[in-house]
Formats: sequence, structure tokens, C-alpha cells
Amino acid sequence: MPKGETRRAAAEAVEQAGRRPSPGAITGQLRKAGVLPLLVLHFTAEGPTYGNQLMERISAMTEGVLSVNPNTMYPLLRTLESDGLIEGEWEHPERRSRRYYRLTESGREEYERLVEEVRPFLTALSRSIEEIVKEVYG
Repeated sequence: MPKGETRRAAAEAVEQAGRRPSPGAITGQLRKAGVLPLLVLHFTAEGPTYGNQLMERISAMTEGVLSVNPNTMYPLLRTLESDGLIEGEWEHPERRSRRYYRLTESGREEYERLVEEVRPFLTALSRSIEEIVKEVYG
């Protein structure tokens, strides 16, 4: 396709797609695929951890590509706790400072299930990114 046609096609695609998805849309897709619960269960399996630490670890691990905000993390932690997959305990119960979470036995079973369930999605995502890099950068 000649350069002019490529630019025109790209402009039309952008126009048809509407506005660009926000990083939150990417996080939403990863959460729907089970990636965020998988990561939370993974990190709590390593030992007690708290919400802010989880957000920092996920951001650091993904070099900021997957940035989880408190409006996503804390409802997820409450859901995982109410489902019996993690247990939370206040560091100082009298002043509710920091809530540490640990994995339960049910959480370990769910973690193992998610590891298998999410793998095809992550593999496809990885391949797609590799193809984009190859196509664009050679």
C-alpha cells in the first residue's frame, strides 16, 4: 500500500475507533482476563502484603504499563477477601492503618487454577506484541 493510502487508512481507522482507549481500558481488559486477580494471589502467596504495596509491585513489574489505581485494587481485594481467597488483618486494629492480606488454602487453589486459565491469554498477548514490534521495527 502506498504511503498516502496507508496514512489515509490509519486516519480512517482512528476516526472509526473513536478516542484512543485509556490505560484504564487496558487494565480493565487484563482484569477481565483474570490477570489482576492472578497477580494479587501470586504476590499474597509470597507472604503478607497490603494494597499499596501490591499496586507498586504490579507497576514496577510491568514498567508502568499496567498501573492499578486504588479504585481498582481495593474493591478487588474486598472481593477476594469476601470470596475467602485471601484474609485481611489490620496492622493496628485500633486505628485501621494498613491492612495486610495473606492467601488462604482456597486462594492457593484458585491461584493454581488461574495460572492455567490465564496462560493462553498472556501467551497470545505476548505474541501479539512481538509481532507488532517485528512489523514496525523490523
